[in-house]
Amino acid sequence: MERLIESVRKAFKKKFNRQPVLIASPGRINLIGEHTDYNEGFVLPGATDRVIILAVAGREDLRSRFYSLDFDQFFETDLSHLKKSALRWPDYLQGVLQQFLQFGYRIKGLDLAFGGNVPIGGGMSSSAAVEGGMAFALNHLFQLNLDLLTMTRLAQKAENEFVGVKCGIMDMYTNLHGLPKKVLKIDCRFLKHEYYPFEWDEVRVVICDTGVRRELASSEYNVRRRQCEEGVRLLQKYYPEVKSLRDVSLEMFKEHSAEFDPVVWKRCHYVIKENLRVEKACKHLIEGDLKSFGLRMNESHQGLRDEYEVSSAELNQLVESASRIPGVFGSRMMGAGFGGCTISLVEAEVLDLFREKVSYDYLQLTGRKPAIHVVRIEAGTRVLEG
Repeated sequence: MERLIESVRKAFKKKFNRQPVLIASPGRINLIGEHTDYNEGFVLPGATDRVIILAVAGREDLRSRFYSLDFDQFFETDLSHLKKSALRWPDYLQGVLQQFLQFGYRIKGLDLAFGGNVPIGGGMSSSAAVEGGMAFALNHLFQLNLDLLTMTRLAQKAENEFVGVKCGIMDMYTNLHGLPKKVLKIDCRFLKHEYYPFEWDEVRVVICDTGVRRELASSEYNVRRRQCEEGVRLLQKYYPEVKSLRDVSLEMFKEHSAEFDPVVWKRCHYVIKENLRVEKACKHLIEGDLKSFGLRMNESHQGLRDEYEVSSAELNQLVESASRIPGVFGSRMMGAGFGGCTISLVEAEVLDLFREKVSYDYLQLTGRKPAIHVVRIEAGTRVLEG
């Protein structure tokens, strides 16, 4: 990371001839708890050592100047006239500026250079790293004294309203609240969290990117959401207290199974079971039982593949290859589905075998190798210097 920090610092000084504040803003992984967030359930993510580095300095006027090292592009705007850019990447920054202004926070312009090693489009939420880092930077530069949850909400609204992606809050929440060697069990209804230990030095978290972008994910996401809501409406006839699938026990669900459309039944059954798996997974972490934790990950993938039906041939191949390797505790698809990446927990001593075997099998299926990223659970967004 030192080389990355130095590259961003040098780029900032070259472009703006000023001394910056340096901020690290991480990508995230989600160990278990998929498609539970919009059902007001539970997720278990963590911040990683893959980061966006932002070099920033405040201005006395309303101009803002941005430089992206990764795209080698420069963009300039004015706080009084923010509009979407054909370059696209400035919108993640402008969207945060817009939200701070809409909520009446006293900010001025800023100079900013940024670059990172969070894989773009690789399922680790590089967009949330940029947005969370920008919110953190504005709070720090202009001494606004905002709490982390307020910054989280502003970053999410920037993506929802300015960028135009109706994402949930998990990515930004993890980006800003992460701690080293801790994962967060986030309650997506009340936006509260508990930390759980993830302290195995001999275990690696491995992300395998299919290279398949998720064209179907957006439309199918909306379909799955409607199906879950349909299941809730059916159960509310018998249990008025039910507000989401998070409120539904397996016993309640099974009692009325015969009344469900078969596809809606599968979708709801997956979500109810996945929430229970998150609860069990947290218990396994407290007990130091990584073998059982891995089994919950495997079960999660099976549910996503067979009941929620958001996996793909490429994702299934990566999971199946990983699962055949001794020393792999668990593996599953991570994210919305229909492409993207998998997450696996792998003993460090079999990491080379994992890379070789998974890459070979995937090459046979697709004609290309997957991108493989080994990550650690690290701190959330923070000031490095300045």
